[in-house]
Amino acid sequence: MPPHCDVLVVGGGINGAGIARDLAGRGWRVVLVEQDDLASHTSSSSTKLIHGGLRYLEYYEFSLVRKALQEREVLLKSAPHIMWPLRFVMPHDPSMRPAWLIRMGIFLYDHLARREVLPGSRGVDLRHHPAGAPLQPRFTRGFVYSDGWVDDARLVVLNALDAHEHGATVLTRTRCTAAQRHPGGWTATLQGEDGQAHSVQARALVNAAGPWAEAFLRGTARPAHGEALATRSLRLVKGSHIVVPRCFEHDHAYIFQNPDKRIIFAIPYERDFTLIGTTDVELQGDPRGAAISETETAYLCEQASRYFRRPVRPADVVWSYAGVRPLLEDASGDPSAVTRDYLLESSAEGAPVLSVWGGKITTFRKLAEDAATEVGRLLGETRAPWTHGAFLPGGDLAAWIGRAQRPDTDFERLVHAVGARHPGLPTPLVRRLARAYGSRIDQVLAGAETAADLGEEIAPGLHEAELKHLRQHEWARTGDDVLWRRSKLGLHYTAAERARVDAWMTAADESDARPLFPMTKDSPCS
Repeated sequence: MPPHCDVLVVGGGINGAGIARDLAGRGWRVVLVEQDDLASHTSSSSTKLIHGGLRYLEYYEFSLVRKALQEREVLLKSAPHIMWPLRFVMPHDPSMRPAWLIRMGIFLYDHLARREVLPGSRGVDLRHHPAGAPLQPRFTRGFVYSDGWVDDARLVVLNALDAHEHGATVLTRTRCTAAQRHPGGWTATLQGEDGQAHSVQARALVNAAGPWAEAFLRGTARPAHGEALATRSLRLVKGSHIVVPRCFEHDHAYIFQNPDKRIIFAIPYERDFTLIGTTDVELQGDPRGAAISETETAYLCEQASRYFRRPVRPADVVWSYAGVRPLLEDASGDPSAVTRDYLLESSAEGAPVLSVWGGKITTFRKLAEDAATEVGRLLGETRAPWTHGAFLPGGDLAAWIGRAQRPDTDFERLVHAVGARHPGLPTPLVRRLARAYGSRIDQVLAGAETAADLGEEIAPGLHEAELKHLRQHEWARTGDDVLWRRSKLGLHYTAAERARVDAWMTAADESDARPLFPMTKDSPCS
């Protein structure tokens, strides 16, 4: 662990990882600390969409929507293996919003920002469109528009990996237990899961602790002369999702309008499932204990069943998750109406500190860019932004497919190229590994000619070679890290198969006392 750095970033969710990546890429010495695994909380519990937020137009959040729409294609191009375009169908219910209002909204959605990859919206006759077949016959008319899909937890890992490759030190399962502000910097105490505490000196501090951002400023970060560090209040809103067996065969997603004026999504998920969400419920207490309630499960099933021919019942749920969104308190009575925009609040009265309030996954790159620019201003060192147009690890497919064309077709070309180079590997395995690792797939495959060359198959389609890669390069330490964050293989495995993966990870952890993620020799933090 480096004793000195330029910036200490607290929080290993999408905002913290994105900020660490941007800062490190500008040449600053960065340490990123996360109390659990990367993306353990909010950032792995989203609806997994890269979207502008069509419904936010009703709340006149035009600036937020435009900013998010501008980011969609920037992100899709940066990592086509973990993000791809997705078409959404909104069945028209005359008892909800009138058709003219929806047409006006999606027209505005199409034109608030430039589109190069995503097709525009259009009306559809659901009596003849494939998306109409799973719906109740009363839905005869609908609207189709474009947004994008993202593997949210892998997005966090790729940002952390890029930060590491630019020289940042990434410490997972490490808690910042104290941060003392001095006129010339911060002294922070970092405690690993073994209980050992280490001290690090930082010129600036970034508070990207998500749901814990306010608590961090009020309890952990200590001012130099009694000045208040926390000037904002967070409103913690729980969003829960359910996963059920596949409700439809086509590749479109649905956006459903509910009588309470909210919306829910029903999205193709992991080939065999449908993801339905989300709720908006005020949370009191520790965000770490957030879980879906029976009431939320019933609500999601009821609203989905208003549209699908085959009802969705609580007994159908095979998995569920809940994430806590740290939204800026704006005195709104409706949790759905609380702004999803972000605010960066900085203070240079003594050592610089920057706190991230709010935000959404679609705008993380822009948030990180703005945050890094502000940190530079606080440090008196202007350094140019660089992430717009930059690839995330595995996102540059040129070595495999040549010139990029479209993110969705580029990925299919990658799968074909990998299959041609490794003809002895099962096609489903090639596709899954290409989705996870993109152009870096050979870091897992090496020279494998058959699946047997990847070592023991610990669970169906999961071999020792991949588990070793995840441990050595992606900070995975437990079965849950592998099964629910680095992948969603846990959905496809039995309890016994999941237990075997966890046992392998535990044994590997106990047998290897060496540091898993030594800094590179030229790391600026060394």
